[in-house]
Amino acid sequence: MAARASSRSKSNTPRAARNATWFLTELDPDDPGIAFGLCDLGLGAPELGYVALAELASIRGRFRLPIERDVRFRPDKPLSAYAAAARAHGRIMT
Repeated sequence: MAARASSRSKSNTPRAARNATWFLTELDPDDPGIAFGLCDLGLGAPELGYVALAELASIRGRFRLPIERDVRFRPDKPLSAYAAAARAHGRIMT
């Protein structure tokens, strides 16, 4: 069972052909290199799941830019509400 992270973060691939977005809410207490959240690879099928932080760190978007954290993002509802909206719209809506 994952422990709640002290804060939630939203990250995305800047200037990528597919606008991938991750809304991560929890770290695995047994493996802090694994996070849980809402993952949208830009393919129209966002889903809740686990992701390796090392894998995210290795992803590069257009012009070889790394994933960046959206420092302006302030969550205003629970993850379940973001997940329901994402399933309805085929992408993470913030």
